[in-house]
Amino acid sequence: MKKVDIRKLVKPSVRTLRAYEAKEIPCRVKLDANESPYAWDPAKFAGVSSGIKTNRYPDPEAKQLRRIVGKRFDVSPESVLPGNGSDELIYYLITAFGGPVLYPVPTFSMYGIISQALGERGIAVPLDEDFDLPLEKMLRATRKEKPKLIFLSSPNNPTGNCFSADRIMKIIEKSNGIVVVDEAYQPFSSAKGFLPLLEDYRNLVIMRTLSKIGLAALRLGFLVASPELLAEVNKVRLPFNVNSFSQAMAATVLGDPKRLTASVRAVVSERGRLLEEMKKTEGVTPFPSEANFILFRVKNAGELYQALLKKGILVRNMEDGIRGCLRVTVGTPRENSAFLKVLRSALER
Repeated sequence: MKKVDIRKLVKPSVRTLRAYEAKEIPCRVKLDANESPYAWDPAKFAGVSSGIKTNRYPDPEAKQLRRIVGKRFDVSPESVLPGNGSDELIYYLITAFGGPVLYPVPTFSMYGIISQALGERGIAVPLDEDFDLPLEKMLRATRKEKPKLIFLSSPNNPTGNCFSADRIMKIIEKSNGIVVVDEAYQPFSSAKGFLPLLEDYRNLVIMRTLSKIGLAALRLGFLVASPELLAEVNKVRLPFNVNSFSQAMAATVLGDPKRLTASVRAVVSERGRLLEEMKKTEGVTPFPSEANFILFRVKNAGELYQALLKKGILVRNMEDGIRGCLRVTVGTPRENSAFLKVLRSALER
């Protein structure tokens, strides 16, 4: 057999890359992935697929879906570009505009992973002690490094807080590149989003997703920006990137805003209860959250993570990015109560 050193053929930037690991870990209560605890009733989608011809490619422009999303966000359909979750859209943005790519840390890891995968330089600026944007450091990096793209996740994952709006505005105003405000968790936030500012700032891009509101299985996200900006991104979009089933199901869901609002309100209500109960728990320091999860600090986080998992409660170990911290997704009332019971039991030992 011919011997080939595969690693020597791999791009240097990929050779040193560590793959994003989304492991399926057996558990009875899954609170690690920031998914909604509320699935949509399959009956809601009865008949949705009846008009889909499986032998034909999907609508390459997702015209109906873009019209519905545009109406929901009060923008034109030409200001919407759908993709397979935010991951694919981040990939397209970096492919189209290149780097350097600037982002604060800790934050959504795919900004850095995709930058490296595409051979672009990622510039990570640590958040301040309040998990907010360190404005002067961000502006200094913007002036010095001249990033083509700046990614700001607000509310931020994994910290759960919204960045100060005035700091985001300063970065948008001072940057000569594209500023992407990732609003994946905006539905759960009390803060206003940045969609209304799109008309005033042509370098602003908003990212939204359906993954956090009960439709993670669809893998569907959206870029919202000026038509001329999206026309450039569209050049690198893979053809037929959003399948017919996801297009049809998303169109149905977005046509039922009351159901969407109800599930979001249920999560926000439980988030408040969970946060208050965690505050009462000795040895736990939870951080305020505007998202559908809560970051919390404990002693011996690694040991506590294993103790929870041993009892069937799966949370996210965040020690790689924030020492001593775990992250718990807000679940159903029953799931949250089970988490609290096991958490308190483990801490008492």
